[in-house]
Amino acid sequence: MNKLFYISILILIASCAKQTPAQHPEEQFMSESELEVSKNRTKELNTLERNQIEDWIKSQNVKYYPMGMNYWVNIENLEKNYRKNNGEKVSYQYYIYDFDRVKLYDTPVENINVKFGHFKEMDAVEDVIRYLKKGEEAELLVPSVLAYGTYGDNKKVPNDMPLIIKVKVL
Repeated sequence: MNKLFYISILILIASCAKQTPAQHPEEQFMSESELEVSKNRTKELNTLERNQIEDWIKSQNVKYYPMGMNYWVNIENLEKNYRKNNGEKVSYQYYIYDFDRVKLYDTPVENINVKFGHFKEMDAVEDVIRYLKKGEEAELLVPSVLAYGTYGDNKKVPNDMPLIIKVKVL
């Protein structure tokens, strides 16, 4: 009986702790036409950013190579390397820059002994780390849809901002 009481209290506390939605429930679902507008906006933005990144690449002394996930990396044939599987552990760090090469944060994002498949990172960061060996570094050019997307990070990365990410496996 005590267990049931404590479980009920925990459930009650957890239900009270939920955050209030930013929108009213009736506003949470998009109509098909709104969904179509959103999909088209994302597609057009992605095409625009890809073209801008490809033009930017042409003006650089470094070569960048497209990856299957829709970002670029400065290592040729990286996808031919061994690809780490879910469950394998890795330590890494990365810095975030804008396309003027301005570092957006002074300290790197760093994660120690995290398991693949349990990352809370941008998909492009997890993807490239799967191919890098310990001590290896890579520079990624990431469209906003694979970075912080429509909302940014609510700190220094605004909405719809493509990024340069410098990753190192520790």
